Amino acid sequence: MSNQAFIDGQNLHFSTAKVAHPWKIDLRRFRVYLERKYGVDKAYYFIGYYMEELSEMYSKIQEAGFIIVFRKHETNMKSTKKGNVDTDIVFITMRKVADNEDFDKVILVSGDGDYFKMVQYLIEKSKFGRLLAPNERYMSSLYKTLEPKYYAFLNRSEVRQKIELRPRKHNKKASSS
Repeated sequence: MSNQAFIDGQNLHFSTAKVAHPWKIDLRRFRVYLERKYGVDKAYYFIGYYMEELSEMYSKIQEAGFIIVFRKHETNMKSTKKGNVDTDIVFITMRKVADNEDFDKVILVSGDGDYFKMVQYLIEKSKFGRLLAPNERYMSSLYKTLEPKYYAFLNRSEVRQKIELRPRKHNKKASSS
């Protein structure tokens, strides 16, 4: 199975970190989860506009095995503008399908309803694997009209325990008196 994941980085972040009970995803564990559970061999992480001050974060995302996709913008554009990645995800996904790129299914990581028509089309063409909504509470109700086999939730305990960033354990040396 050769699937490709398309990750809405902003939706993933805000649906896990900016909620009543925030949590962080361990990107390395998440990448392994995508590969083992969904047969993902390429995972595209859409992140918005490039900002120099976030270069360390970008490196961590790449080191975890993701391909980062930035939005293009004019050089004089203000960096405070939201990096809306929805159109990029739809365009790149649909271009891969139209070009008959060699992969089996699309795995979409987002709960944003803006992708619903694309998801419907991919299901019709047998090119859709699963929508992985970061947070069940914030997933668009549009997706609930789909068969449950087409979506899953990252915040469910059985998934979260596999992908959540765990606190680092510090080695405490026994003190000798």
